[in-house]
Amino acid sequence: MTAQVRAKLRIDARENRERILAAARAAFAAEGLDVPIREIARRAEVGVATVYRHFRTKEALLAEALTEQMASCSVLMEEGLAADDPWRGFSLVVERVMEVNGLERGFARTFTARLPPAADLAEGRERPLRLLFELVRRAKEAGPLRSDFVVEDIVLALMANEGIRAESPQMRAAASRRFAALMLQSFQADPVLAPLPPPVRLPLPRG
Repeated sequence: MTAQVRAKLRIDARENRERILAAARAAFAAEGLDVPIREIARRAEVGVATVYRHFRTKEALLAEALTEQMASCSVLMEEGLAADDPWRGFSLVVERVMEVNGLERGFARTFTARLPPAADLAEGRERPLRLLFELVRRAKEAGPLRSDFVVEDIVLALMANEGIRAESPQMRAAASRRFAALMLQSFQADPVLAPLPPPVRLPLPRG
């Protein structure tokens, strides 16, 4: 086998791996973590055997597909904790996470779904959750966050936010920003009625 052929095979393998990961991230975001390998292979336009050549188990694929998302989430939580004002840091995280969830449907499921036993994935998810609990603790101790608030309230807001339907990703992001502002007001111990982001025209349900 010539060096040129070997190089071409390596390039093809790398491109297949990237397509599989892209298809897996899109499928997990849109439909949750129960999407079968066969469906991911179909979306990536490769065979099931090709998926398993790159990822020996579905757990390995999950870990690789979600690692980048988990790391980004941890960075966002750290930015919130770095804010001098605990409420401002908490608000920043809620706004940004809800905006991402509006663009990537199912984002919240990576934190709420029952995951297969993959140690590296479990550890990756644990870090942003620990940071989130710390954000909540600080905001409560500072006073602005209502004392009966629980982290599951953010999950609830993310689930509702996931249901936003709009004509474009930009409009979904704008609607998510307005919804986040409404949620933050409801999370406050003594709500301050600050101006909301501009409303977005959304399709209304028909009877």
